[in-house]
Amino acid sequence: MYTQLQQREMDSPPVNVATLRRMKADREPIACLTAYDASFAMLVDAAGADLILVGDSLGMVIQGHDTTVPVTVEDIIYHCRHVARRLRRAFLVADMPFMSYTTPEQALGNAVRLMQEGGAMMVKLEGGAGQVSVVEHLARHDIPVCAHLGLKPQSVHKIGGFRVQGRDRSAADRMLEDARALQEAGADLVLLECVPNDVGGAITRALDVPVIGIGAGPDVNGQILVLYDILDITQGRKPRFVRDFMAAAGSPAGAIRAYVEAVKDRSYPAPEHCFS
Repeated sequence: MYTQLQQREMDSPPVNVATLRRMKADREPIACLTAYDASFAMLVDAAGADLILVGDSLGMVIQGHDTTVPVTVEDIIYHCRHVARRLRRAFLVADMPFMSYTTPEQALGNAVRLMQEGGAMMVKLEGGAGQVSVVEHLARHDIPVCAHLGLKPQSVHKIGGFRVQGRDRSAADRMLEDARALQEAGADLVLLECVPNDVGGAITRALDVPVIGIGAGPDVNGQILVLYDILDITQGRKPRFVRDFMAAAGSPAGAIRAYVEAVKDRSYPAPEHCFS
């Protein structure tokens, strides 16, 4: 499954949950990217990314859908399996698709498949306090979990589009309460999407687990972007938090390295990539 598990003598050993917690404690930025196939996975891993997400964003950038909703568990397993084959160091997280975790029992069954068949080391699911019982059930069975708050793309039809979340005080307070509840339930990581800087910073300071942001400002513990966005492959209007790293790099490998370096030296995100 993971060749990296046999490479304990590497100069930079494989990343795990303990590594990510140590990075938060040491204030070392965590660089994360999506990947969907073996070739790009190898480039992202070689560039020094700490975490790779096989995201349901593949529904939009690979399959051509308007949302992530049509993506299935089988889709994620298929892409995750190929990514896992080329990783040596990066920690592999797999998205749980829309309606694949409606009950604790269903969530456990699908999470097991993502890990056993796909090679994932952690699963990510969207939702706030309503997912506490699911996270508790997964954690009780030693499944590492990343909770996803803020803008939840699987809920795009419910919330009326891709909108910044947490701008009013009551919504920000609820998000903080949800983050604490999910951590207490056993979440090992929290991802915040499209929230104002002050909300991202407040949640990061309130939690013991690492917080990864996508459009969540500079004060979170790490950053993640969709690979195709940083390579300027995605066409049309791009989210504010996206930065094109391809223009100056000249090659995909160079662009990926430039992204990792920008996260590590905190030059990304810049003010123009943030929400207030």
